[in-house]
Parts: sequence; C-alpha cells; structure tokens
Amino acid sequence: MESNASGDDFGDIDWNTEDELEISEIPISTSNLPTPGGVTIVCNGEESSSAHSSNSKLIQHFVGMGFPDKLVVKAIEEIGEGSSEGKILDTVLTYLELQNSSEEHGCIDSDQSTSGYDESLLHDSDIDSWSDDDDEENSDDLSESEKKLQTLQKMGYSVDEATEAMHRCGPDASIAVLTDFICAAQIARAEAPDLPAEIKPKANYTCSQNGKLKRRLYAELDNRKKQRGMVGEDSEMIRLPKPMVGFGLPTDDQSSIVRERTLPEQALGPPYFYYENVALTPKGVWDEISKCLYYVEPEFVDSKYFCAAARKRGYVHNLPIQNRFSLRPLLPLNIEETFPLTKRWWPSWDSRTYLNCLQTAIGSAKLQDRIRKAVEAYDGEPPEHVKKYVIDQCKKWNLLWVGRNKVAPLEPDEFELLLGFPRNHTRGGGISRTDRYKSLGNSFQVNTVAYHLSVLKPLFPDGINILSLFSGIGGAEVALHRLGIPLNNVVSVEKSEINRNIVRSWWEQTNQKGNLIDFDDVQTLDAYKIESLAGKIGGFDLVIGGSPCNNLAGSNRVSRDGLEGKESVLFYEYVRILDTVKNIMSGRRFN
Repeated sequence: MESNASGDDFGDIDWNTEDELEISEIPISTSNLPTPGGVTIVCNGEESSSAHSSNSKLIQHFVGMGFPDKLVVKAIEEIGEGSSEGKILDTVLTYLELQNSSEEHGCIDSDQSTSGYDESLLHDSDIDSWSDDDDEENSDDLSESEKKLQTLQKMGYSVDEATEAMHRCGPDASIAVLTDFICAAQIARAEAPDLPAEIKPKANYTCSQNGKLKRRLYAELDNRKKQRGMVGEDSEMIRLPKPMVGFGLPTDDQSSIVRERTLPEQALGPPYFYYENVALTPKGVWDEISKCLYYVEPEFVDSKYFCAAARKRGYVHNLPIQNRFSLRPLLPLNIEETFPLTKRWWPSWDSRTYLNCLQTAIGSAKLQDRIRKAVEAYDGEPPEHVKKYVIDQCKKWNLLWVGRNKVAPLEPDEFELLLGFPRNHTRGGGISRTDRYKSLGNSFQVNTVAYHLSVLKPLFPDGINILSLFSGIGGAEVALHRLGIPLNNVVSVEKSEINRNIVRSWWEQTNQKGNLIDFDDVQTLDAYKIESLAGKIGGFDLVIGGSPCNNLAGSNRVSRDGLEGKESVLFYEYVRILDTVKNIMSGRRFN
C-alpha cells in the first residue's frame, strides 16, 4: 500500500523527526502581481503598457465571463504560463470562493490567499457559493437546484450538461461533484470514435494537481474553521505516542485499554474509510493528513505488538474501536520463536529480540562476507567496536545468524510470514526475488490492519464492497478474507503491474466468488467513473488505502518534501476520491 521506510530507533539510522524543519509555507506577495507575460497588475487594477497579447486575450476572456481581473491575473501567475483554461478557471473559482467566505465570515484577507486546491476536496458548504454579490441578490428567490443550474451555466456549461449532471449525481450533489461529472462526460464523448470531430465537445474543467496549491488552500480553510470554532486556536501539533499502541492492543480485557473517542460529524459514514502511512514523517504532516480527513485523530501503532518486526504506522479511520479481535493463529512476537533454527548460532552479545522495519532491499553478499571476516578475526568475543559495527549492520538490514559467524538476509517467504501474508503470496506474480522484496516492503502488516478491520465482520455478514486505493499486493483484501468477511466487489487501484498480477493470482488461488475490478492510476478515477462503479455494485462500504510515503520517510534524505513531494502528493487523490464517494453515497440510496 505504501512505500517503505527502513529503520527503527537505532543509532545508525536517523529516525528522529523532532529536529526536522517543518515544511515552510511560502507566501506569494499580492501587492504587485506580474503576469506570466510580463504584465504587472497593481492592486488598484492599473495595468502596465508591456502587456503580452496572448495573456491579455486570456485575461479578457475570463473577465468577459464575469471574473474580477485581479483574480484572473493572480491565477495565471500562480499556476504558470501555458496552463489550460480549465486549470485557470479552477484556480480563479477557488480564489473567489475564499474571497466571498472572507467577506461573509471576516476571517481571510482575499489579498493574502494563495490557494488553488482541487474543489472536489472542499466541503459542500465551502464551495457552492462562488458568484459575486450582485448575482446573489438576483438569485434570492431561486431554489437550490436553480441556483446550481445558474452557477453551472455561468461556468460555461450548457443547460443540458448541467441538467444531466444534477439528475445523475442527485439533488444534494455539490458544485465540485457536478463539474467533475460533466468533465468526465465531456472527455468520454470527446474520445468516442463514432462522433464526428466537429461536434466533439472540449472539456473546460480540470482539477489542479499541484501539491503546494492544495496545501495552501487547506491552510486557508483551517483558518476559517478556527474562526468558526471548529478547531481550537490552541490546538497542539500531533505528536507520536510512546509506546505506539493506538487505541488499544488485543488483550483479554479490552475495556481497560480501549478509550472512548468521538468522531467529528463530517467523518461519519457511509462509507467507512481507512488510511495508512508511515508514522515518522516531517513535522506537520500528520496534522495535515488529519485535517484533510475530517479532523479524525490518527491511531499510531507499531506492528512489533503483532509480529516480530517493527513497523511504525499511523492510521486514520472512522471505524468503531470496541470489540476488536485478532487473527488466529497469533504470530510469534520475537525472533527466536519466529525463526527457531537461528537460536543455535545467535551470539550472546546480539541482544535483538525483534527485527527492524522490513525494507524493500536487503544486505549485499559483500556485506555478509565482511561481517563474517570481522567476527572470525578474533578467537573469542570480538572487541566492542566490532560488536557495534556488526549489530548496527544487522539491525539496519535485518540480518539473521544462520551459521557460525555467518549472517544472511530474510528470504521472501520469511518476509511474507512476518507481514502476515500466506506463504508464496508474492510468487503468484511470476516475478524475481528483487521484485518480491520491493513489493513486500511496500505493503501492509496484515495482522495489524486485520485487528482494526475486525469490527466490520458483524456489520457485513453477507459481504462487503471495497474501493481499494494504492492496493499494493492486496494487504487489505487478504486481511478481510482471513477475517472471514466475503469480498463481494473489490475495485482495486494500483500503479504497479507486478502488484496487480500478485493480487489477481491470489484472488484466483483463494477461489474468491466476488468481482475484482482493477485500475492502474488513481488520478484517472474521476467522479463519473466512481458514480458508475457505485451504481453497478450497489455503493462502497469501505474506502481503504495508503498513499506513497516516498517523500515522507526518514530514510529519504534526498526528496523528503512531505505531502508536497512528487509521489506523496498523491495523498490528496485519496482525499478527493473519498470525498466524492461520500457525496455520492449521501445523495443516493443503493439496494
């Protein structure tokens, strides 16, 4: 599900994020806004004489649609020259929405808002009113449906397109969902081979994928919510608990370890949702994740309480936390019980009882040979500096003692055992050992996830419909199957063809009776596709996934850019899709 981060709290691996600089917000000055073509628009609206003709025409185009010229210029400057009209429109609407909200609630200075976040991630109350004051006065007598129809027309959509979208998405659908639906329909018609080119439509709405713009908008929305009393001004940054036991671990008396929690109203289902990522991230990342996922408190758990390998992860979900239960049989929690044959060769000075976080790579043969020679150079126990070197390398690469003075890395089937997968699970993809290590290192720890998902078993005795995002090698699907929850329909979205093959092979080998539908890119899963899938299978009961942690993990010192990173920005796709599913599920009833 998620990209791996190697290491634990050992001396040779720097996992301490307390000293990490928080990802800085870079404000954009709006006192003088240069256009991409060299035009400078001063805040009073004066324009220099060096106007670039193409940009001037583009500005005039949007001004002619009724948008303020300052916001148009600001949008073009923000997302860059050459951007499509759809992206410019998306950004202008966001600015205008923030400006109108500032006037209404008095909490944001429109001249300081620099956000361009995908509208589909906003709450309905934060997006539906984007028209100016004059238009609002003229629409006081209109119904909500008529107002939405009017808004869509002003955005450039035809009456037929708007009416069809409102009919298909339901009367309570937000403007974001409606525009997403129309865009998907336009693209579908544009790609239809039987339509003449002259009558094929052109989509005029696209969603911004820029992580920085997304982050800024959430910062602005957070300020609004603080002013409305939704979030306390004195709220502290999320800190990782010690020990990482989440809301409780499996014991005979759960009442003594599971505390009560109250979910925010906007987090309540349907559907249930479950999101996972590495716990040790740059400062502020988990605060951002929590904000985007309806301010649900993360549950931080180290999988060393479920198996013999540490795997520190955070989980944000709206599942019940009472009456959880563990998969049986339980996995052993130490190295000796998991790999008893190593006991004979284990030196007394190696005090490890559990393994480090499982990585996507293993220690080389040269490293193993160096360790052997370093230990064999001494008749008795090696000196302290040699012990430290050897133990540090063994911790870093999860090396086991398999012979006299001889260490070796874990085999793929041993990875599978520790992570709770069936033996040879990753052989089903017909891949190399190297690819198996990579796929396993990026997966869920099945027993940990199954403990959280176990509350679903009495709720879905007849089976469950899942939207599995960033599916990896199917950790969520394996967990639900082992819990005895029938998989009626699984829509799996996974970029790696190797991983998709592994899941397909497991699906066939376990004789699943339901339907497995797979996609290769979350960014192509628009509202139209989601609505269509939900209609076919009867809605989604669970949206689950863990987006890439490439730019979050402590082992990545090159591009540890947080949620703005090239890979980890895909977190916002999870948010977008979940928000779309919630809108669809709340607007329609499924049998």
